[in-house]
Amino acid sequence: MSATMNVMVTKNEMNVSSNGSMSMLNIPQPLNNAINIFTIIILFITMISLGCTMEISKIKNHLLKPKGVAIAMVTQFGIMPLTAFALAKSLKMDSVKAMTVLICGCCPGGNLSNIFALALKGDMNLSIVMTTCSCIAALGLMPLLLLIYCQGFSGLENAVPYVGILSALAFTLVPCGMGIVLNHYKPNYTPIVLKSGLSILIISSIIVFSLSGMAVKSMLWMILTADVITVAALMPFIGFMLGYVMSAICRLGPRCSRTVSVETGCQNIQLCVAILKVAFPPEVIGPMFLFPLLYYIFQCAEALLLTVCFRCYQMGKLPDEETRTHTNVNVKDEEVKPPQYLRSSDENNLT
Repeated sequence: MSATMNVMVTKNEMNVSSNGSMSMLNIPQPLNNAINIFTIIILFITMISLGCTMEISKIKNHLLKPKGVAIAMVTQFGIMPLTAFALAKSLKMDSVKAMTVLICGCCPGGNLSNIFALALKGDMNLSIVMTTCSCIAALGLMPLLLLIYCQGFSGLENAVPYVGILSALAFTLVPCGMGIVLNHYKPNYTPIVLKSGLSILIISSIIVFSLSGMAVKSMLWMILTADVITVAALMPFIGFMLGYVMSAICRLGPRCSRTVSVETGCQNIQLCVAILKVAFPPEVIGPMFLFPLLYYIFQCAEALLLTVCFRCYQMGKLPDEETRTHTNVNVKDEEVKPPQYLRSSDENNLT
């Protein structure tokens, strides 16, 4: 691993004197270890919580009718990596930034998509199955996609830490499987695990943010550049839009299309942070390990905006439907007349 990193540093010239875009980040070892530990805790809690939301019977039902899951897999591992590559290439990002963006783009879907799928009245079972399948498929697809797309950047051909990435991906499957088993055999404990996990997740996230701020406070400005902010803003937006468009083209229903949309644009940020922080030494990755957090901010903001727009659309659509319903009822009432023989007898009686 260290030999690979040395090659990466040499080939990509990741210091200020050589490319002027990234400087060496020296984090004290105890501080770096603390950030790594709490990052792993966050990933562990996230994946076990995701597993607790899964039901084996529902997973089987969607796997027996895999159209929605198949489309979601294509959008997740087709659209997002290609979008990351195209943005990094068009903005002429240096090697560290390009690597970071590609890893983020090749990550599987995250559990945040389940929350927004619920807010958008999507298919929750499909959302959870899609997240599960993408996490499992990432074990093979993520290294493969990184191998392919890194060929487009000079110096990155042999620089991907595949062992570290595979280790992180394999690690995610363990807590996820634990959550599935717990939910299947001891469903009464699931709410307790979810509530306690949420508390630990919040506390660990606050600690990581605080420690990361201490570690990169003098270099934070390096991540807030025009190209990095542009990528962080455009990637989730493109994922949301193209995910919905592809679903509509494949004739999925509106609920499933909305689900695929949020699943495509929402990446597993916890996994991305863990890979960047654990698989890369601080002197190589620099402050760019914070890029997933910037992506997370835009991802949440854009998904929230889509949710608000959808809710407003529904509120505007409902009165229109009620108006049409009342109009149709009135018209029908006017058109309903007694049969001809009854009308004739009534007229004779009146005369």
